[in-house]
Amino acid sequence: MKRIGLVDTTFARVDMASLAEKEIREGYGDVRIIRRTVPGVKDLPVECKILLDEGCDIVMAFGMPGKKEIDKVCAHEASLGIIEAQLMTNKHIIEVFVHEDEAENEKELYQICRDRAVKHARNAMSLLFNPEALRRRAGSGRRQGGEDVGGVHE
Repeated sequence: MKRIGLVDTTFARVDMASLAEKEIREGYGDVRIIRRTVPGVKDLPVECKILLDEGCDIVMAFGMPGKKEIDKVCAHEASLGIIEAQLMTNKHIIEVFVHEDEAENEKELYQICRDRAVKHARNAMSLLFNPEALRRRAGSGRRQGGEDVGGVHE
């Protein structure tokens, strides 16, 4: 049975991990999901690494940096930590960040969060169960958090 870690933050304004968990449970029955919550995005890397060290096959890290410049800096630092944790463990951590300034209003913000969480949950499951499915979509302009844009061809 595959083990999937979901790590989110109390700073986020949308519970994206629950959206991803629902998608995973509905589409992939025989998995064990381990949920953890940390205060903010800079706490995500260590919790993700802990879950990978404890036997998770893949982890999804959910964060929602705010609109201020300091929030963008913190998100960048968290991303670097997530990359380092992946390299230390040789396992994937799917970073699912939605910046508050990606949307004009709360309804749009929720839609972006939902779309990104669900599509990245599918990506994570493809990495675990069907990596060839990702290969077939290479260069296809897929987007998480919005409409796909399509590939560019000769």
